[in-house]
Amino acid sequence: MEISYATSSNLDITDSDVVNGLARQVRATPLDRPTPSSPALPSPSLLAQWRLKFQSMSLIELMEILLPCTRWIRTYDWSECLELDIMAGTTVGVMLIPQAMSYAKLAGLHPIYGLYSGFVPIFVYAVFGSSRQLAIGPVTLVSLLVSNVLSGIVDPSDELYTELAILLAFMVGVLECAMGLLRLGWLLRFISHSVISGFITSSAVVIALSQAKYFLGYSVERSSKFLPLAKSIIDGAGDFSWPPFVMGSTILAIILLMKRMGSSKKNLRFLRASGPLTAVMLGTAFVKIFRPSSISVVGEIPQGLPEFHIPRGFQYAHSLISTAVLITGVAILESVGIAKALAAKNGYDLDSNQELFGLGMANICGSFFSAYPATGSFSRSAVNHETGAKTGLSGIVMGCIMGCALFFLTPLFRDIPQCALAAIVISVGISLVDYEEALFLWRVDKKDFLLWTITCIMTLFLGIEIGVLVGVSASLAFVIHESANPHIAVLGRLPGTTVYRNIEQYPEAYIYNGIVVVRIDAPIYFANISYIKDRLREYEVDSSGNTKGPETERIYFVIIEMAAVPYIDSSAVQALKDLHQEYKSREIQMGFSNPNRKVLITLSRAGLIELIGKRWYFVSVHDAVKACLQYMENFLGSIRNQTPGGQPEFLQWQWKQHNGEEPYPDQEPLLPPREV
Repeated sequence: MEISYATSSNLDITDSDVVNGLARQVRATPLDRPTPSSPALPSPSLLAQWRLKFQSMSLIELMEILLPCTRWIRTYDWSECLELDIMAGTTVGVMLIPQAMSYAKLAGLHPIYGLYSGFVPIFVYAVFGSSRQLAIGPVTLVSLLVSNVLSGIVDPSDELYTELAILLAFMVGVLECAMGLLRLGWLLRFISHSVISGFITSSAVVIALSQAKYFLGYSVERSSKFLPLAKSIIDGAGDFSWPPFVMGSTILAIILLMKRMGSSKKNLRFLRASGPLTAVMLGTAFVKIFRPSSISVVGEIPQGLPEFHIPRGFQYAHSLISTAVLITGVAILESVGIAKALAAKNGYDLDSNQELFGLGMANICGSFFSAYPATGSFSRSAVNHETGAKTGLSGIVMGCIMGCALFFLTPLFRDIPQCALAAIVISVGISLVDYEEALFLWRVDKKDFLLWTITCIMTLFLGIEIGVLVGVSASLAFVIHESANPHIAVLGRLPGTTVYRNIEQYPEAYIYNGIVVVRIDAPIYFANISYIKDRLREYEVDSSGNTKGPETERIYFVIIEMAAVPYIDSSAVQALKDLHQEYKSREIQMGFSNPNRKVLITLSRAGLIELIGKRWYFVSVHDAVKACLQYMENFLGSIRNQTPGGQPEFLQWQWKQHNGEEPYPDQEPLLPPREV
């Protein structure tokens, strides 16, 4: 079947051509399109596509996909990169040791499990991960989620608590690997950045309050909600103890001061990474010298590497599924976002799905060596990048530093004050409070600020799971609303050109009496077709209401510019058919401008092209407007020469002209353009 556009896009039509009294013949430009009955070429299955892809790969390319570490190993520059990688890995490894123990305490686990989580997963990620600067291990948000969920199932002092945390690492790893292999990372694009920022900000407040017990010297209720934590802190104020508060506040001030100095001056960057270790060393030295009884310490930490064992407690897996999904989402959003930013800064490509697979393998393997869920850390990754890390070797050095700590240094960790570890967590929590993002959203987009506020408040007062659920639901609701209410613009012609633009954006653009040109800036499908039909009716009424004169000022044509429409479904096609019949009953002709191949094939298969007529499909808006003006010119001229009482209907006149009957000989000048 051959579908023709009514005019060619290369017709050069000037303003004088539009307003004079001469009619110009419309020329057709045929474009071949498949008929509805044409057999479509069979598309290969997904498995066949993968098989063809692998068959076309060389052995080296296949190795780079299965083991991304081979990409930097093959091209490693020992003279340039080795020193930088060792320095960066050592710096971040020293930073990781106190942080890992602090985050394990936040998760309700013994500090040794934080060290385990910063050991095996690092080595595995260095092999399977595609980012060369991402530093993975335990992080604050994931630790808080682990504590919040597991404390509702079993008491933290129970051995089952630890087993479930390890099982959670296995489940998170399986989900991440599955998403990577199935290439489902795009699903997280529906979560707005404002939702993530609001969630992180409120979580930071909860994290800081949950660590207050180590500063205040008395127990605080374990919760992920603001009100229970605040109430518990206030109720226990009578048991307040000054020594841990003074020590914790001093250590926190030292960490924040060193972080501030390290961020402000390049030659003092090392202070940013060494702040937690310095604080821990000072606190440990104070405890060893003065032995204060009112300051609690970490206690005995097992020495040596973790032993291999299969995760247990699978009978509780159903209770952990929702948390595993939530942790996976948070881990992916945090890790992949950081990894992409670092890859862009260092000039190499990063595959998000490969990154998911690498994180998943790190968690799965880590769960066999007593690790709880690990993911990429923003602070440690930033330090790793700033200290010059070039390849994944820096991660291997981190793992070696952690292995040395497990082998030789654990006896020294016994006298670390609990308030020192809490100060490390609180310092990270303070840095996560993103009030600047809230101010930015308020200035730029009130809708995103509303999303930020909803997520933040709900997470604070209803808990992390409900807060994330409400935030994501609100984000999706905004996406659905935008999709169901697409932007539609009335187009006018810019003076002296054949270019048509939005008359709201370009007030100097003018439209022609009797013609409405609209552009739909979205796919047309079942969710938005009703809105589109309503808007088209509004434009018709508005245009009719603003015109002058009786018959000459009514709407004769509605042209839909479809260049921005990538897709149209069957429901929308049926609605357009109904709209065509509605227009036909009111003597209005519908036309289409520049639909793409996919849309044109759909319209052809649905019979809409034959229903409306091939001559009402145009290459450009200007061609469509010119054709409409020619029809109007001939029709209005025929009215002038028609005897009284014999005025023809417009669509009947079109039908006669299209079927070979001569138009009325005398023609009046075209209607002048009307300024908007």
